[in-house]
Amino acid sequence: MSKREVHSSLQPFFLSLSITALYGVLIITVFNIIGFQLTFISTVIGALGVAAGLALSGTLQNFAGGVLILLLKPFEIEDHIIAQGQDGRVQTIQLFYTEILTADNKTVIIPNGKLFNEVITNITRQGKRRLDVDFKLNFGVDIDQVKEILNTAIKGVPNVLGEPATKVGVLLLEADGMRFTVRVWVDPAHFLATKMALQEKIINDIKAAGIKFPGMA
Repeated sequence: MSKREVHSSLQPFFLSLSITALYGVLIITVFNIIGFQLTFISTVIGALGVAAGLALSGTLQNFAGGVLILLLKPFEIEDHIIAQGQDGRVQTIQLFYTEILTADNKTVIIPNGKLFNEVITNITRQGKRRLDVDFKLNFGVDIDQVKEILNTAIKGVPNVLGEPATKVGVLLLEADGMRFTVRVWVDPAHFLATKMALQEKIINDIKAAGIKFPGMA
C-alpha cells in the first residue's frame, strides 16, 4: 500500500479489514475440512449481518464519505471551506468525520456522509478570493470624484492583489440613491483583515472629501 501511495489514513483500516477477512476464510475452510455443516451458521451470520448493516447504516455512510473525500480530495488539510453551514479551516480528515476550526476558535466535527453529499465551497483552492464592498450615496455626488477617492483608498490598503484588476463603479440605481461597488482580489488568508481595513479606509476618505452618506446630518 505504501508503494502504491495509498493514503496513510486508509492503510490501517485496509490492513485490519484484510486480516479479519482472512481469519473468516480460514475458519470456514477448517470447518469444511472436518465436515462440519455450515448451513445453520451461515443463516445466523447472514441474519446478524443484515441487522448490523441496518444498525450501522449511518456509520457506513460516513465511512464511505470519508474514503471518497480522501480519494477524490475535494479539500485537503489546511484548506478553508464552507460546508454544512460552517466556515473554517480543515484540521483533520478522519474516516468517519472531518474537523474544521472556525475563525472564533471553535472545533466543529462534521460527519463525512453529510459532508460529501452536500455542497462544499473550497475557498483556498484557487489561491485568491474576490472581496466586494457595496455602499450607497445620494444622486447629487460627483461619480468621477467618488471613483477617484475609491481607487486612491484601494492603493492605501495592504494585501490587495494587483491581478485580477480591481473594479469600481455604480452597481445599482435605487429610488433613494446610487449603490457603488468596490471589487478587489485578496489572498484568502487575509480576507477578513483586508475587508475591515478597506471599509474603514473608504468611509474615512469619503467623509474627508466632504461627501455625506445617506442618513448623515
